[in-house]
Amino acid sequence: MINSRHIITILVVDNIAISPISSHPADKIKTAIFAHILLDYYDPYIFNQNLNKSTLVPTLTGDSMNFIALPNKQMVFKWAVPGPPLNSNLINALLHSSHMYHEAKHAFPSHGVKFSQLEIDLPAMMAQKDKAVSGLTHGIEGLFKKNKVNYVKGFGKFVSPSEVSVDTLEGGNTVVKGKNIIIATGSDVKSLPGITIDEKKIVSSTGALSLSEVPKKLVVIGAGYIGLEMGSVWGRLGSEVTVVEFAPDIVPSMDGEVRKQFQRMLEKQKMKFMLKTKVVGIDASGDVVKLTVEPAAGGEQSTLEADVVLVSAGRIPYTAGLGLDTIGVQTDKAGRIPVDKHFMTNVSGVYAIGDVIPGPMLAHKAEEDGVACVEFIAGKEGHVDYDMVPGVVYTHPEVASVGKTEEQVKALGVAYQVGKFPFMANSRAKAIDDAEGLVKILAEKETDKILGVHIMAPNAGELIHEAVLALQYGASSEDIARTCHAHPTMSEAVKEAAMATYDKPIHM
Repeated sequence: MINSRHIITILVVDNIAISPISSHPADKIKTAIFAHILLDYYDPYIFNQNLNKSTLVPTLTGDSMNFIALPNKQMVFKWAVPGPPLNSNLINALLHSSHMYHEAKHAFPSHGVKFSQLEIDLPAMMAQKDKAVSGLTHGIEGLFKKNKVNYVKGFGKFVSPSEVSVDTLEGGNTVVKGKNIIIATGSDVKSLPGITIDEKKIVSSTGALSLSEVPKKLVVIGAGYIGLEMGSVWGRLGSEVTVVEFAPDIVPSMDGEVRKQFQRMLEKQKMKFMLKTKVVGIDASGDVVKLTVEPAAGGEQSTLEADVVLVSAGRIPYTAGLGLDTIGVQTDKAGRIPVDKHFMTNVSGVYAIGDVIPGPMLAHKAEEDGVACVEFIAGKEGHVDYDMVPGVVYTHPEVASVGKTEEQVKALGVAYQVGKFPFMANSRAKAIDDAEGLVKILAEKETDKILGVHIMAPNAGELIHEAVLALQYGASSEDIARTCHAHPTMSEAVKEAAMATYDKPIHM
């Protein structure tokens, strides 16, 4: 559901010096960067998502509203307002705070930490969330000024392939011209027929991040990444959480074996699941929200009641209202913009990256798109390998993966071998009393080349990057197994799983 308050930001960057990974001389280009921004949470402020790690290509990057341009600087910065990337930081802040409360309530006593009374101060928790995110968002306009980056804030749309008309916040109108324009408008919440999001009783992920009290009963529609993360937050704080999912499984893109273990873990945390179930009606007129549900294949209907309903049924590309039809930019049935290998649309000089093009709707994928896109514009050779984009569910434990699932490997008809190692056998995990989960590695049988890695563990999102690097360079499971890992660490489980893939682990 599109909020009525829209801001479109046009960033015009003159004379960017592209310093590529290779030693080629820097090229100067002129680029107009076009990004749509939804201000439905922090209106009317402009926020920076984060100061990202150094990279060798100063460029624009975008998923919803991430973009940069720092001339002659070997860094990438993201400038953003709420959307999936910033919301990810908001969710992570609440995930951490709610996990601390859960640990204090359930784990501290066994570690000898006792207290007489434990309570939730939700306003303070929300303030901490806002403080954490605001630390990521200050200073971008100053950096733009310092680096002579001009930008216009307002609502804009294409009037020609090289021009964007902007109704500015100040009430005027200006036309921004650029030889190259990159559409980085991100995505929006996918609505469901018959359901109106009011951000009070029926909320999107944005509304779920700012509830004024812990709902007694929370129903989550959709068992994807965000739905499970937000369900975990409020479940830890005391909500009775029920997840309604049309599909037969949660997170359908996840490896099947890992997914089953993950669901069992969430059920141990008292999260309930109604799979193969669809919502056919919703009534929010009373004190509680009443949902009518039925089996996905049809059958007897039943009723659920909730204080709050979170609609988390996916996201859609934000391509409507941008004037794409005016200049002839094509979109598919899902609203995505087809692009060539250089990220150019069917209209010369108009590019698209991030959530608006096919591929996973992830901020880090969009960042890679942005880097590669501007490299192409500068006459260099950009590259994004979508098979190497990691995915992470930031619950506790986290689930992270890269490469193929076992189901995908089977479908390819490739002979393969599997190595697994449980964290119950990992000394660090046992020492900190957080030992549920596993590492699973899939490798080609003939060559031992790693095909996919899946991890369920505390901080799995950190552990997965060893696997990302291994896949990126075509490593074998033996390569990881013969690499020294510090002891005691959680990372040793990756080494042990690699050993199990081609031989056998030591500690099992």
